[in-house]
Amino acid sequence: MMKKLRRKFVLINMSLVSLVMLIIFTSICISGYERMRNESYQVMQRALENKSGSERPVLEIGDGPPRKPVPMLPVFSVTVDGDGQVLSNLKENVLISDNVIQEVTDKALASGKTEGMMLNKQLRFLIKDTAEGKKIAFADMSREIEQLTNQIMILLAGGAGGLIAFWAISIFLANLALRPVEKAWEQQKRFVADASHELRTPLTVILANIGILLSHRKDTIEKQYKWVENTQAEASRMKKLVDDLLFLAKLDAVQKPVQQTELNFSDIVWSSLLPFEPIAYEQGIEVSSEIDPDISLNGDAGQLKQLVAILLDNACKYAGQNGKVTLTLKNDKDQALLSVNNTGEPIPIEHLEHVFKRFYRADSSRIRKQGGYGLGLSIAQTIVESHGGGISAESNGQDGTTFIVRIPLG
Repeated sequence: MMKKLRRKFVLINMSLVSLVMLIIFTSICISGYERMRNESYQVMQRALENKSGSERPVLEIGDGPPRKPVPMLPVFSVTVDGDGQVLSNLKENVLISDNVIQEVTDKALASGKTEGMMLNKQLRFLIKDTAEGKKIAFADMSREIEQLTNQIMILLAGGAGGLIAFWAISIFLANLALRPVEKAWEQQKRFVADASHELRTPLTVILANIGILLSHRKDTIEKQYKWVENTQAEASRMKKLVDDLLFLAKLDAVQKPVQQTELNFSDIVWSSLLPFEPIAYEQGIEVSSEIDPDISLNGDAGQLKQLVAILLDNACKYAGQNGKVTLTLKNDKDQALLSVNNTGEPIPIEHLEHVFKRFYRADSSRIRKQGGYGLGLSIAQTIVESHGGGISAESNGQDGTTFIVRIPLG
């Protein structure tokens, strides 16, 4: 798909560039042609105004008032009678035979036009009625054709070089412009594949349990309670996964910031911490906290509660036997600084930059044992970023793992 999109991008870009160059080159050629055509008609008009044997106009060279230059082209004129016979001709500085003069004169009269071209002879002609008869001026087109041909060849060569340069630039711009799209596309494919894999596992277990139940139709629920309970647990896990996926999809699709109100973040953290104390106690985990009072910010209360719950749940899962979880909330330079630390096996440093990716697992076997899907931290990051903040993870061998959240105040 990306290759087709890249080719389409380059094709559209090259088509537009080619169209623009064609319009510009055509305008240049037409402009040059009209300029040389006007010069030819000026010379022929001047030749028609001169009588045979009169002096040709003399061009002044040297100092003098500026004036419009007079174009000089090879030109000759003839005067013909009513039968088309040449009565006289003026061909100064032009070598041409009388037979050719009569031939081109006959063709000019036979055309029935007062002006025109003879491409086979490379001549323009202009006819004017005078008291002596019809007078015809002829101007040489060879220089005009040569200049126009040279101009076209130069434009074609420059256009070809320009198109090659634009083609290379188009490929570079296509790669640059489509890089975020390609990255998003790869992430989407990986996300769909991971989600399908995670949904397949509980569905497989549920179908297997139902198959066992159907094979013992006469048994009571009490006898098959283990399979019913297992099915319910897998269904609950699958519902949690679907809810998380829908939450991420909803936040990804939001076109404007979430509606936010001024709230007391300290109270939200306290209310989110209390439900985890009995859970931690049952697991033998010590929970300590240090929360500065009355830290206010603008945000969504429900999402912020979910953020704190995700970080505490993650900390309790991986604090280890007889571990410790420490939560702190402080006002740090116009920011709310929330940190959640847990002891236990630290996350390897090479995995820290990836822990917020969806479905990412530094240790898939450990995550599976804890019942996670690798979506919690991704949801936490999405919530923090929707509030204009940032989240990061730190880990070392002594203090375990710490997740740090910074959200602007006010």
